[in-house]
Amino acid sequence: MKIILVNGSPNVHGCVDAALNIVADQLKKENIETEIISLANIVVNDCLGCGACNKLNRCIQDDIVNIIGEKVKEADGFIFGSPTYYAHPSGRLLSLMDRLSMAYGEYLSHKPAAAITTARRGGSVAAFDVINKHFSINNMPIIGSTYWNQVYGTTPSDIYADKEGINTLNNLAKNMAWILRCIECGKQNGIDKPRLEKEAMNFHH
Repeated sequence: MKIILVNGSPNVHGCVDAALNIVADQLKKENIETEIISLANIVVNDCLGCGACNKLNRCIQDDIVNIIGEKVKEADGFIFGSPTYYAHPSGRLLSLMDRLSMAYGEYLSHKPAAAITTARRGGSVAAFDVINKHFSINNMPIIGSTYWNQVYGTTPSDIYADKEGINTLNNLAKNMAWILRCIECGKQNGIDKPRLEKEAMNFHH
């Protein structure tokens, strides 16, 4: 089993990286393979709303989104991390998630996911909520913890000093590992993902 962790920060080794590594370390203890992908130094354009992905089965903008999209097909779960900017996630992470949802939504569906936010002080809950909305519209079980998945600080050393935050991240990893094992156990016993109603769109032209 494998989890992809996406770092939506412009800083390669900042607070989000520290948070994701805490989770990854715990997942490894649970015998879950991990891969952390950083969006730092990468330009992620907005979704064009062109609908080309419906025919191409990939995004027409051939960049990091398609690279991660191919990994999404084989992954069992996801964690998306972001710093908090004006009470919302980073623009690059939102653009990535918008386009992944459009072009690779069928491969995200029914795979567990979690959001992690970091902040100096406030706004992280709002940012956390925005990321979770991508999961709820893509049939993705949302993994929680013993508190909202957030840690505080302006530097990685601050993050490692947030004991409650570290406990929350470790418990998040344990919950993710448990859900993955439950899903795998279900498959082995003939319980597969549900067959959903075909999408009916009102006011569709």
